[in-house]
This record gives sequence, C-alpha cells and structure tokens, in this order.
Amino acid sequence: MFSSLTERLQAVFNNLARRGKLSEADVDAGLREVRLALLEADVHFSVVKSFLDRVRARAVGAEVSRALNPAQQVIKIVHEELIATLGEPGRLNLRGPQPRVILMVGLQGSGKTTTAAKLARRLRAQGERVLLVAGDPYRPAAVTQLETLGRQIDVEVYTGLARPAELCAEAVRAAERQGKSVVIIDTAGRTQIDSMMMSEVLAVKQRVNPVEVLLVADAMTGQESVRIAEAFHKQLTLTGLILTKMDGDARGGAAISMRAVTGVPIKFLGVGEKMDALELFDPARVAGRILGMGDVLGLIERAEAMDKQKAQEAAERLISGEFTLEDFVVQLREMRKMGPLGQLLGMIPGLSTNKLLVEEQALERQLKRTEAIINSMTTQERRHPEILNGSRKRRIAAGSGTQVYEVNQLLKQFKDMQKLMKQMGGKKRFGGLSLPKLGR
Repeated sequence: MFSSLTERLQAVFNNLARRGKLSEADVDAGLREVRLALLEADVHFSVVKSFLDRVRARAVGAEVSRALNPAQQVIKIVHEELIATLGEPGRLNLRGPQPRVILMVGLQGSGKTTTAAKLARRLRAQGERVLLVAGDPYRPAAVTQLETLGRQIDVEVYTGLARPAELCAEAVRAAERQGKSVVIIDTAGRTQIDSMMMSEVLAVKQRVNPVEVLLVADAMTGQESVRIAEAFHKQLTLTGLILTKMDGDARGGAAISMRAVTGVPIKFLGVGEKMDALELFDPARVAGRILGMGDVLGLIERAEAMDKQKAQEAAERLISGEFTLEDFVVQLREMRKMGPLGQLLGMIPGLSTNKLLVEEQALERQLKRTEAIINSMTTQERRHPEILNGSRKRRIAAGSGTQVYEVNQLLKQFKDMQKLMKQMGGKKRFGGLSLPKLGR
C-alpha cells in the first residue's frame, strides 16, 4: 500500500533536507514535486490543490522559517494536513433497538461479500449475535460464497428466493425472533451503476431501516472508486466507506481522495484475503505509512495475535538448547499469522521502499522453502536431525521441491544456532535472570 507514493515523497523530503534553511522558492519547488507525486498516485486533482494550498500557507510562514530544522517542519506540516485530508475516523453506529441492520452496497467485484463476512467475524468477536443475509438471490455463486464464509466464521447465513427487499425484511424479522443483535445484509452488485440497481437497493433500505449504509469500494480502481462513491451517496446517503484491496494498491490515491470528495467517513480498510484482514481506519496511521514513517502501533497489534504461550515455551527451549526443528516450524507459522512480510516490513519506520520489497520477496521465498523442508521430515527427524543420512535428505529434498544442498544448508544453520545457545550456558550466562514473560 502506497509504496510508489512513499518513494516519491521521501525523495522530495530528502532533497529539502539537504538544503538546510529553506527559501520560499525551495518550498515551491518541493511542493511541485509533491503535486506530481499525488496526481500520479491517482489522488483527485481538487483534493491535491486544496491540500497543497494549505501546506504552502503554513510552509512559507514563520512556522518553518524560524524552525531549527526547516525540512522536518515541512514534513510535520505535510503529515498534519494529510491527516486532515483523510478525515476523522468513522466508527460503526450500533445504537438503537436490536437487531441493528448494516446494509452493504457496492459494485460486483469490489469484495463486498467477503467484507460482509469479515465484518461479521469482527462483530461476533466483540460479543454481538450476528446474522448474515444473502441479499443477492440472482447470483447463486454469491449465496454459495456467503454460506461458505459463514461456516468458516461460525455465523448463520439467511437465504431465500424472494425479491431482495422482501427477502431482507424477512431476514430482519427472523433475526428478531432469534434474538440477534446485528444483521449484515450483502446486497446484489452490478458491473456498473444503473437505475435498476439503485432502485433495488433503495427499496431494501426503505424496508429494513439500516443504522449503517456502507459502500464497499475497490481501492485499486483509483479515481473511479471516488466517482462510484459519489453516485451511491447521492442515491442512498451513505454512512461510511470500506476500502478493499488496500494491500494491492501501490498508489493509494483513492484512500486520500475519498473522504475529501464525498464527505463520507472511511470506517475500515481491507488489507488481505484472510477473514481477519479488516482494519479500523486510522488517518494518523495511514498518513504515517504514506510518508514512510511506518505504523508501529499496527505492528504491535499484529504481534499480539501470536500465541503467547507457544512463544514463551519456544524461547525457554531455545535458551536451554532444547529448541528443535519442530519448534522452529511452529514459530514460522505463528509469524505468518501476523500477515505477509511486505505488510509487516512496511509498518517499520523508514523501511517502506521498493528496494525492501525485493528483499522481502527473496526472504518470503526462503521462508517458504525452509517450511517446506521441515514439513517433509518425520516427527522423529524434526526432533533428532542428527539421524538424517544421505537417503533421508534426498527424500526430504524431493518431498519439498528443493535440492539436497538446501537441506544441508538449513541443517547447518540450525546446528550452529543450537551450538551457540548451548555455549552461552542457558539462563546462568544471562546473569541468572529468568526469561521475561511475553504478552501484557
């Protein structure tokens, strides 16, 4: 997310930093480059103009001229104005009598059905009793997809053959009888906006009286997604936006433009295909990512998803010299729960660069090979790698799609690590201190 824009902006700021004291001409030259970077990132031209006008008004004043480090002050101004452009974070409205209805709308292919399930999973984890509604009876694949996702997250899915408005009204009545607290309706999408689509969704809205009308928009469509949001808002009066496929958009212009153009708050970002890949929208954290400042808070939140007990036990075995290949593969799987390496590294301040992306891809391939090699071993071989002879190594290489030398390389690295930890003598060589407990 934002990698191309981040690269361009960092180059601009590095150039300003080399100049020391900044003149008005220096600021204007830098802002011209920022303007080009934003436009190339598909940020709406009106948003770019308004944003740069505000930045310039502050950057050529006393706020910068009297600063000890003018370039850093300009970056601070850009960061603050970017947060203002992204807008205040929107939060779900779950007030009022139960069941509260959330209406999901959007074009076909925007990720609406998957996002409905992600939202259901999130609310269920917060203690809500959720019912998903397959409000697209015309497309059997949509119903089947939602039913499959519902089973994955253990949320009931209501289906039927009635017309959408009547089907959704029946679902809400069923939710009342079942004591559900939230109903999430996945409505029918089209490949483009048309009068039939809008009248149908409007009829559903009038029948179920939703507390939220959320547009699910594909961030990768750039300014087109902004136009789609404007059209839906005009007809339905949206209460919030969910931008999907943010993990695949190197430009990120839609996220910057959406709130400023439509006036509708962004509430969530879809950052992956997994059911937990739905983030609350936080403008300060998004602005930090755009400017290459990272997102340490987001990284911590992902780390908290790891199994603390497993991590603690593995750390203790590592220090005592009892760490096995079996423990190692468990730790690899726990790390993968945090998300793709590219996303994780991009959250570390100063590391969201294209060069890092190449290194990350090589590391990702290496980790996959390592996991494949260990998975091709028997339990006994993982626990006692010293029994691995030539024939066993050839079998493991064939089973993992690797070469014998790669198996040997992994075993040598693991043996060196074990040897190092044993030489350190466990806890006694650490001043007699016990390992700190992981977690809060």
